[in-house]
Amino acid sequence: MKLISWNIDSLNAALTSDSARALLSRSVIDTLVAEDADIIAIQETKLSAKGPTKKHLELLLSYFPNHVNVWRSSQEPARKGYAGTMFLYKKELNPIVSFPEIDAPTTMDFEGRIITLEFDDFFVTQVYTPNAGDGLRRLSDRQVWDAKYADYLAELDQQKPVIATGDYNVAHREIDLANPSSNRHSPGFTDEERQGFTNLLDRGFTDTFRYLHGDIPNVYTWWAQRSKTSKINNTGWRIDYWLTSNRLADRVSKSEMISSGERQDHTPILLEINI
Repeated sequence: MKLISWNIDSLNAALTSDSARALLSRSVIDTLVAEDADIIAIQETKLSAKGPTKKHLELLLSYFPNHVNVWRSSQEPARKGYAGTMFLYKKELNPIVSFPEIDAPTTMDFEGRIITLEFDDFFVTQVYTPNAGDGLRRLSDRQVWDAKYADYLAELDQQKPVIATGDYNVAHREIDLANPSSNRHSPGFTDEERQGFTNLLDRGFTDTFRYLHGDIPNVYTWWAQRSKTSKINNTGWRIDYWLTSNRLADRVSKSEMISSGERQDHTPILLEINI
């Protein structure tokens, strides 16, 4: 099975805008089409509470005619057009789809952050983890989220093996970002967030990229848009992951990044697994 995950940073912009950035995004979509993955997980769709429009659905179908889409958008009382996730999966797969809530703080459960696909012998679940925010204003809520999410994945894992992916908004170790010393108190690299990710792995999950590649440096999934040279200089962060239940790790044959060319922000990540 081949699976891809990507934080798209606005599905509408990627599909319908004529901006230079949108053209780069559509080039990435063309790359995903060529990959012909069984399942594609998309984060930060930023769609309305009503989900994709008729135009969005037509465009998605033109790119992925053999895939079904399921989505969850931010709903009141959460902010409109915020966060959101989507799965595209091949029609023959026919999973049971759920939109879990994990008793998260504030409006996090209403922000469309988790979708889970259940198959006969395993789960595939994606997450768009809340950012700790400017000034770490959401860090305490983020810590609660991390604990609740770890509980949720562990609960799934008790039923059957889990493949989990998404934008986890944390660089786990110093090797996972280009400038660890200057980012010690930045959102995504606080001690608290890193410990939260360690705690998640300790519940029985494997970071498949590190499992296959070991401690290779300078490999990232995100480059800040605010810095014009972040991608040119490869001053990135690895904050997007494919995790599996420990008992599935030896079935993984590929876990790597897919090139997004000149486009900054997130790049897609690929998993191939014998399951």
